[in-house]
Amino acid sequence: MGGAFVGLADDGSAIYWNPAGLGFQGSSLSLSYTGISPMATYKYDAAMVDAKSVSQLHSAPNFFGNYNMGAWSFGLGVFVPAGLGVEWDGEELSNLTGGQALDWKSRIGVIDIAPAVAYKINDTCALGVTFKIYYAFFDLERPQMGQYVEESSGTGFGFTVGGLYKFNEMVQLGLTFRSETKVTMDGDASDTQIPIDSKFEREVTWPMWIAGGLAVHASKALTLTLDGQYSNWSVLDQLTAEYTDWGQEGHFLLNWDDATQIRFGANYDLSPAAAVRVGYYYDPAPAPDETLNILFPSSTNHVATAGFSYYAEKWTIDLGLEYLFGAERDVAPAPANE
Repeated sequence: MGGAFVGLADDGSAIYWNPAGLGFQGSSLSLSYTGISPMATYKYDAAMVDAKSVSQLHSAPNFFGNYNMGAWSFGLGVFVPAGLGVEWDGEELSNLTGGQALDWKSRIGVIDIAPAVAYKINDTCALGVTFKIYYAFFDLERPQMGQYVEESSGTGFGFTVGGLYKFNEMVQLGLTFRSETKVTMDGDASDTQIPIDSKFEREVTWPMWIAGGLAVHASKALTLTLDGQYSNWSVLDQLTAEYTDWGQEGHFLLNWDDATQIRFGANYDLSPAAAVRVGYYYDPAPAPDETLNILFPSSTNHVATAGFSYYAEKWTIDLGLEYLFGAERDVAPAPANE
């Protein structure tokens, strides 16, 4: 449903979108798998570069559970809420590295272990909170002095709070706040032009997120949803690595901008045993032209989604598809004195 779920929150993934939704649910277990296949192109006329990213499939397994005890519900989620990465063929980018075919690769992700609790105040209102335990990883390969390689991981903590209010049988409203989460990454780095490897630390921040959502049960079969979701990406101004053995710092200047996503979704029950869903969302690029980096892809996307569910007596099968229509970005090279 295009991720327009904050105002509906009627399955286990409410642990992520709006934990208050657990208060209106029964007990359930959910297992899912998401396969993500990113595609990108990069063209730099002055260097005669015309490259395509290496085809990959990133796997994201997810688990959600909810145990309902009347007014109280207790949940647990183990899932992948965010990730970013790309790999390029070094031969296609060799004009940028003096004819050498070096590796260009990034892999950034989070695994969230998320216990949750919700309280149903009455038949119209519920509140919920999710405690976030982030395990994050950050792997990078790129040209520097020579071939630079790093691997790192770290742990951080945060929380999500949400509320869900049912005005009547037709309309309900959800609100969610997710805290900023800082993760100190520890790892190892090497460069083929430096005789020793180095330990390093880098602090990475996952941004604060605020969302509001409306769900309208337009008829017995049709449900419509609308979300506005704001991410405080501007906390990612610069990523700084402190190298213990090299006695220096390394910097990635990002200066990302805050962004607001607009999301729409629809669910239509074909029968008591089957439903179809569609969705759309607009996802503006947070990275400005001045800091756009092919190892941290950032494009404005128009995204279409579709799904299907089959319901049996005690279990459900869900299938979903999401496709990002990424917009091209034309970026002029910075002047030589910058």
